[in-house]
Amino acid sequence: MTIGDHLDELHGLPAYDFPGRDAPVADLPDPDAVAWRVRGEVYDSEEDWPAAFARFCETVDTTRVKALIVGAWEEAYDSSCEPVVNALTGARDRFPALRAVFVGDMVMEECEISWIHQGDITPLLDAYPELAELGVRGGTDLVFPAVKHAALRRLVMETGGLPAEVVRGVAASDLPALEHLDLWLGTPDYGGDSEVTDLEGILSGARFPNLRHLALRNSEMQDAVAAAVAAAPVVARLEELDLSMGVLTDEGAGALLAGQPLTHLARLDLHHHYLSEPMRNRLAETLRPAGVELDLDKDDADEDTESDGTVWRYVSVGE
Repeated sequence: MTIGDHLDELHGLPAYDFPGRDAPVADLPDPDAVAWRVRGEVYDSEEDWPAAFARFCETVDTTRVKALIVGAWEEAYDSSCEPVVNALTGARDRFPALRAVFVGDMVMEECEISWIHQGDITPLLDAYPELAELGVRGGTDLVFPAVKHAALRRLVMETGGLPAEVVRGVAASDLPALEHLDLWLGTPDYGGDSEVTDLEGILSGARFPNLRHLALRNSEMQDAVAAAVAAAPVVARLEELDLSMGVLTDEGAGALLAGQPLTHLARLDLHHHYLSEPMRNRLAETLRPAGVELDLDKDDADEDTESDGTVWRYVSVGE
């Protein structure tokens, strides 16, 4: 599967495309009523992203804007998000109400997820101390050193391969308000070189005291992640656990069932899996009577078997 749809909301607000350079700008919504998507074109762009953003700032009352979605920038397959980050940080004084930013809202026709070149996005946290949500799509060249931020409640990283240094940076960060963490770990083929030990700072529960929703998904090592989660202290305080979109087999699901109780969860998401019917039944019989919402949709998970018996299984989102 690839990314086929743009974000339809951010920070609880519906996404709205700021008109292109040659489009009329009459009858725009109230600045605080939508999540504004500002974008250019990846190929043959006639207006680069900073120019589109400058036009946005001239047109909309930015003092009321709550959420910004960064769409395509020119040559995103070969150019980092640095000009985007620089434009946003340089405009910090114009966005006193900004609470949510998502960088890289591109679909496959614009740029495949693992072709999107990112960069260091943490200057956004320095520039916006009241930011509550930060999201990013694309792991190539993504940089996220350990940071301190008192207000961030939601952090999302959608990738076909999340670099180990980024995972370790997140795990070592001081984010006391963080409630929702969503990491798409991906595969080594697309830069996802992390190991389970890189997650220790997250799984210990010590650094994120308010974490209630944890997603460690889209992973080739989903069985190992599940085994680590089964004994992780952080799980006891979670309301939702998401291990979906990866190569989860009976081995990982068995480890979950053999570990600490999960009956306190409101929801366990395992969709896109490689579980046998008996294992699916065990999960359902254990968790659903306790009121756990359990997603066991096989989704698009499929496997290939070579003539020599080798079985290939795939994460949901790779290239």
